[in-house]
Amino acid sequence: MTVLIIIAAAGENNALGIHNDLPWHLPDDFKRFKKLTSGHKIIMGRKTLESFPKPLPNREHIVVTRDKKYHPKFPCTIVHSLEQAISLAKTDPAAFIIGGGEIYAQAMAFATKIELTRIHASFEADTFFPKVDPGEWQLIKEEYHPKDERHEYDFTYQTFLKKGH
Repeated sequence: MTVLIIIAAAGENNALGIHNDLPWHLPDDFKRFKKLTSGHKIIMGRKTLESFPKPLPNREHIVVTRDKKYHPKFPCTIVHSLEQAISLAKTDPAAFIIGGGEIYAQAMAFATKIELTRIHASFEADTFFPKVDPGEWQLIKEEYHPKDERHEYDFTYQTFLKKGH
């Protein structure tokens, strides 16, 4: 059974990004993302894929797009629904939903875990993370990190489990 995990970083206002880029730079969050997702299948939307200069090493990229003629800039698996992507990930003990906003919103119904980096600031954004409903999700772990010379903002790693799982 594959554990489907949503992994994201979002501001206090649920901001995810603007103009297909992140409005912050948090090196420790990038390291955590790499550590958690390495060796696994990662599921993303087309715009998220296009924000990468090159494929993320040691991960299988599965890209969801409605465009039947889409040609990615580097080799990856193209599917046309989140359900298709999830069924391709079934061979992996853990698969990660890595964005963007639309894919996250759809994935809330399927995922059983959320790894969220909550950045303690609000940002101008054009893409937002869906609200985490406390009726559906239980916060099981938090780890606070104050800002420092490498991190412009305070942030907290939060792990949520879907209730009943």
